[in-house]
Amino acid sequence: MSQPLLKQVDRLVALSVLAAVGLVWFILVGFDAFTIFVGELNDVGHGGYTLTKAASYTLLTVPRRMYEMFSYAALIGGLVGLGGLAGTGELTALRAAGMSKLRICASVVLSLCVLTAIVVVIGETLAPWGDQSAKALSLAAKSTDVTLAKGGSIWARDGETVVNAGNGRTRQTEQGSVVDLNRVRIFEFDKDGRLATLSLAARAEHAQGHWILHDVRRTVFGEASAASTQASELQWPSSLDPDVLALSIVNLDYLNLRELSRNIAYLERNGQDSRGFREAWWSRIFYPVNVLVLAFCALPFAFGALRSGGMGKRLFLGIVMAIGFYFLQRAVVSMGSVYGLAPAIANAIPPLLLIAMATAWFRRNA
Repeated sequence: MSQPLLKQVDRLVALSVLAAVGLVWFILVGFDAFTIFVGELNDVGHGGYTLTKAASYTLLTVPRRMYEMFSYAALIGGLVGLGGLAGTGELTALRAAGMSKLRICASVVLSLCVLTAIVVVIGETLAPWGDQSAKALSLAAKSTDVTLAKGGSIWARDGETVVNAGNGRTRQTEQGSVVDLNRVRIFEFDKDGRLATLSLAARAEHAQGHWILHDVRRTVFGEASAASTQASELQWPSSLDPDVLALSIVNLDYLNLRELSRNIAYLERNGQDSRGFREAWWSRIFYPVNVLVLAFCALPFAFGALRSGGMGKRLFLGIVMAIGFYFLQRAVVSMGSVYGLAPAIANAIPPLLLIAMATAWFRRNA
């Protein structure tokens, strides 16, 4: 095929696929946002949480939902768009003109590259900002003691004590859920509002009904002096509700690469486990790869269905593939975490498996 004709083919495929992707993306994001909004209605009336704030909370999380749903929209939309060409006979005409199945699939992926790049930018900018803003709005309305500052840091008031944490996370243990806070600063004031004690801790955890500070430096201020002591572990008598603090913790998957890198460096500098943050970091790195590989590798297996099935069959096929890949990826990453496999390798295995399957298919159906 001549070069101008190939460009026309790419334009034809791009228009069909991108229109289908946009429609599917809009439906998925809209349904997900509506579901969240309905759930938020249960909290309306608690404290200062109003219907307007519930709607604002939902709208602020839309960029993150766009980021999360795009991979599924790209897969399903690619199948639907290519199926539309099959339904009008244009796909058959392309094949009759000598265009290979590999070249058609490549056109679909090429049409998704620019859109994928835009989504990656959203995932690094608007999505983290929107999610943290939504958390801050929800906390400010539901709790007067805990707030979320810029960058995801946590501020909380406990009587005459003010607590600041760089970030936090929740984890599951045999004893139940544990709240971990990193880079903790505890400001204790006297009755006159003067700073009496400052405690700096690398980490604090709430477990079995009490808080424990780790690697603590505690400074007590006198009238004209200050005395510091250090301890590897110290009890923290606090009435802060860990469940409320858990609400303020931003999911690792919602942090951008810069924030994840900063936390990884801090944890490793202090000899703490950073695997969760590294897994989230590599997951972000492989996101565009997974989107494009999944869209590319799903299409060859659908060529027969595109000719013989309608819209419902294509949607069903896309949903099954998207769900299957999601569980495959989570299973491989989880097994990698259990057996000490590097997060980079664990995240690379699922797309490599798909590429191997697609390569075998193309060799048999060239």
